[in-house]
Amino acid sequence: MSETKFLFALIKSDISPSNEIAKDLIEKLIEIGGERFNENKITSRLPLCYLVLTGGTEKKIINIIEERKKHLNNEPVILIAHPENNSLPASLETLAYLINKNINGKIIYIDENLSIEHFHEIEKLIKYISIYNQLNEIKVGLIGEPSDWLIASNPYHEEIKKHWGINIVKIDIDELINQIENVDDKEIEEENFLLTKKAIETKEPSKKEIKNVIKVYNALKKVIQKYSLNSVSLRCFDLVTELKTTGCFALSKLNDDGIIAGCEGDIVSTIGMIWLNMMTDQLVWMANPAKIYENENSVLLAHCTVPISMTQNYKLRSHFESNLGVGIQGEMSKGKITLLRLGGANLEKIWTTNGEIIESSSDENLCRTQVKVKLHGSKVSELLNNPLGNHILMVRGNFAKDLINWWELFISKIN
Repeated sequence: MSETKFLFALIKSDISPSNEIAKDLIEKLIEIGGERFNENKITSRLPLCYLVLTGGTEKKIINIIEERKKHLNNEPVILIAHPENNSLPASLETLAYLINKNINGKIIYIDENLSIEHFHEIEKLIKYISIYNQLNEIKVGLIGEPSDWLIASNPYHEEIKKHWGINIVKIDIDELINQIENVDDKEIEEENFLLTKKAIETKEPSKKEIKNVIKVYNALKKVIQKYSLNSVSLRCFDLVTELKTTGCFALSKLNDDGIIAGCEGDIVSTIGMIWLNMMTDQLVWMANPAKIYENENSVLLAHCTVPISMTQNYKLRSHFESNLGVGIQGEMSKGKITLLRLGGANLEKIWTTNGEIIESSSDENLCRTQVKVKLHGSKVSELLNNPLGNHILMVRGNFAKDLINWWELFISKIN
């Protein structure tokens, strides 16, 4: 028997006519991971679909929705309609009511042939809702305040929790600095060996500087464990000014470890990284748009940190702005990618596009990892005319349509 992925409520009138399609529908829903809903499961965090078997059931659906709202925030309503017994009219009336109440919902109409694409659509919506529910369990440690220059990337944490479900835990940067200063050299020997051995070149950093950035990684892991964090966003430039070291390697390695880690205390980009990773199951790179080529519809992205697993090879360089510590100069292979940027006062806006990597470069006047990306489906001029902020996120593969579909279901109606 397949693992339960969602619940489905059978909605029918008290005087139910025979329903030839119902049995086949129920069997198919069970086959793709559904389980019959009952009132004891009203608080379950599993996504819930409403299989509308007959007409005259609108109020029954609304009663369940209202009860669910007491326990789950912002759950979209999935109505499954079919061609018999006024199922579709009841679904249309119900969705119209929900729209008037600013409740997101969608009707999936399954024809007499029980076409497989309709059930694929159900599975995709179930994944979307599951991701939203998972976001409600996420704790992000904001270590230090957002960097001073992030004037458009610092929404209220209450709004983040309300709309995205994510909890922000504020942690003083001094706590991390104290942890770094107490890391013993013996704790980092293995990581030091692996990092230097796998690099194709070590240019500026000294052996001591390499040890120090690994101590940052070790200390961050201890803070993550202490606060039971799923993710961190680090005001990393304080490490440059206070300790003459950098967080570039630590954030790279944490992302490779499966712990989403963002730079500069940019909580907007860190949330985008978490969501993008959940939606795509891919590593995420956070970077600056350093150059724009409008005639080529391309942008050059650059940053001194990158998950090493995303690269073909890497060099250990100094951090570009400070010439201290360790920055990572990674080379990436050509191929399909997706770009993303979230923004807005309530984190309610999105910019995303598919594209492709066309080259890696090594300009000495930019942050160390540099990738030129050609956009497909959006104009690069949008970044100039209506920017949502500095950092841009990148993953392998084309996912822009899925990202927009999820955003429209959960976020787009935020005022």
